Amino acid sequence: LFQWGELRKRVETLEAMLGSCTICPHDCGNNRLKDEIGRCYSGYLPIVSAYTPHFGEEPALVGTHGVGNIFFGNCNLRCVYCQNYLISQNHNEESKNQVTFERLADMMLELQGKGCHAIGFVSPTHFVPQIVRSVEMAARKGLALPLIYNTNAYDSVEVLRQLDGVIDIYLPDLKYGESDLAYEYSRIKDYPQCAKAAIREMHRQVGSDLVHGADGLVKRGL
Repeated sequence: LFQWGELRKRVETLEAMLGSCTICPHDCGNNRLKDEIGRCYSGYLPIVSAYTPHFGEEPALVGTHGVGNIFFGNCNLRCVYCQNYLISQNHNEESKNQVTFERLADMMLELQGKGCHAIGFVSPTHFVPQIVRSVEMAARKGLALPLIYNTNAYDSVEVLRQLDGVIDIYLPDLKYGESDLAYEYSRIKDYPQCAKAAIREMHRQVGSDLVHGADGLVKRGL
């Protein structure tokens, strides 16, 4: 996609959606290009709380050198049980962790240089345009690892379609099958239908049969 110029088109399409934000199913309509804040408490620049070789993912992803996880700050859910609440629900502090697109691209390349087997975007939903823009920059400098989309599954199908061919491995959490529980514990009424539609789109892109490389690790799949 990078070589064909298609990745640049995806960046432009996704960034246009930030002008009246429809990046996730909340459809806040705020102008994040001008740093207007929506339900995710995020503006234009990406927020990165941490990035590191991570060994806590599925064994078929971790291998010997780990997944190069990039943990994004803030979130579009309000889960009362969140294990990362200091990152996801602490927007006043997280605003200090804004990075440029160039810096985000360099993080990916740094993790690749450390021998990580893949780049994992953790809680990426509210920063998809920013991620894809940075991926394009990193690809220009030699990024060649599989990309993992590690998400709460409250994703926009329209946005996910723009990730077709960009993301290699989808790692969604399906949290609820009932709307009343989704609202009680995460403050989202339409979670089940949105998450199911999102996972169907992920399946359309990569199927359900995991593709393994010569090293035995997953390179593509859901």
